[in-house]
Amino acid sequence: MSEEKKNENAYQAKNAWAEMGKEEREEVFAFNEGYAKFLSENKTEREFASAAISELEAAGFKNINQFESLKKGDKVYVENRSRALMAAVIGEKDLKEGLKIVGSHIDSPRLDLKPNPLYEDGEMAMFKTHYYGGVKKYQWVTMPLALHGVVVKDDGTQINISIGEKEDDPVFFISDVLPHLGKEQMKKSMSEGISGEQLNVVVGSIPVADEDAKEKIKEAVLNHLKSEYDFKEEDFISADLQVVPAFKTRDAGFDRGLLAGYGHDDRVCSYTALEAILDIKDPQYTSVILLMDREEVGSMGSTGMQSHFFEDQVANLVDLYYNEYSELLVRKVMQNSKVLSADVNAAYDPDFAEVYAKHNSAYLGKGIVISKYTGARGKAGASEASAEFMGEIRGLFNNAGVVWQTAELGKIDEGGGGTIAQFLANYNMDVVDCGPAVLSMHSPYEVVSKADVYHSYLAYNVFLEK
Repeated sequence: MSEEKKNENAYQAKNAWAEMGKEEREEVFAFNEGYAKFLSENKTEREFASAAISELEAAGFKNINQFESLKKGDKVYVENRSRALMAAVIGEKDLKEGLKIVGSHIDSPRLDLKPNPLYEDGEMAMFKTHYYGGVKKYQWVTMPLALHGVVVKDDGTQINISIGEKEDDPVFFISDVLPHLGKEQMKKSMSEGISGEQLNVVVGSIPVADEDAKEKIKEAVLNHLKSEYDFKEEDFISADLQVVPAFKTRDAGFDRGLLAGYGHDDRVCSYTALEAILDIKDPQYTSVILLMDREEVGSMGSTGMQSHFFEDQVANLVDLYYNEYSELLVRKVMQNSKVLSADVNAAYDPDFAEVYAKHNSAYLGKGIVISKYTGARGKAGASEASAEFMGEIRGLFNNAGVVWQTAELGKIDEGGGGTIAQFLANYNMDVVDCGPAVLSMHSPYEVVSKADVYHSYLAYNVFLEK
């Protein structure tokens, strides 16, 4: 076999930037401007779901409760407890021929306030936190932090909180011991250098003037919360308040080809899926996006993928689409459906090359990543796509000009990760993982390639459309 023939038959992932002309590059940068703004403004699952619904309604989607029946072209959405949602466009083909689903999650690693968070010590008022998801605790100290979420009073009144994002807002922070006194800390492993109970957020330092007050600084904070936001200490018990980085999403690198921001995992897939369904015209199959919660802690809970929310809403679609409802119809719809489990993969990092399988790693700028399976070590916790479905997706992307690559998540024995794919596969669906690569995943400031973000949008759009 000649050298030329070998080259023709060889596979090599393409660099998306090298495939672009000037016009497409401008489109990539414009698309990412919208994404960066959305990510900066929506740092919690509640904020993301609310903003997504606003975009859906502006595009003609209506709450499913407004429909008495469904037909081709109808656009519906349904929200779950303000922290998850499903949106669908009814397609040309009969519903029982299956759905085309892009499923992602909108939660990200963060610090949650404990139910009784506020205390005073060392002439400071502090909030106690409980970290959420897989975090490196030492990454969360000595940087500007913001407070986001909702407080629900005992009469049902809801108070939305967002402090630390505006230029004139105060920020919050978690302290660390100075190097001069950190001898013992420096002897510890990185996982032990900062403990979970040390992730306490400084929120105040000026005492009240009342000489009789026992905890003057704590009382001053409580007075401020009452006067500014109209809630008292007991209201913390019925609050969802999150501490997140106060950074905005910014261009990174001299060429501005990268985006650095908080929450790319997995809002980059959620945003591109949202934009993809907004832009589809006449889908062959009923197209669905799932924007779910709780993935970072195993998808448990009423807003996670392990709940019955998705199954209930497919049943709802069937009930509105057909004159006669049956469980058998629901099952047919489910088992004939096809899914892209839209979640990110780990981008190869040359500074930590020892944990990556170089020939089977994802690289920034080489397009969306198709992962045949996820899981850890011996594929534990994995959903594995069939060869037939892999071939179908590869052909779809190739024909549409989507730049893609394939990868595992690190070396076999180094760990790995899972997605919501396994829970959708339980319904006997064809599922494959598919999302962009992320550098410094699960850190407070992750990095993605703008080219990969755009090709994720193209991939989800063509999948939902065809």
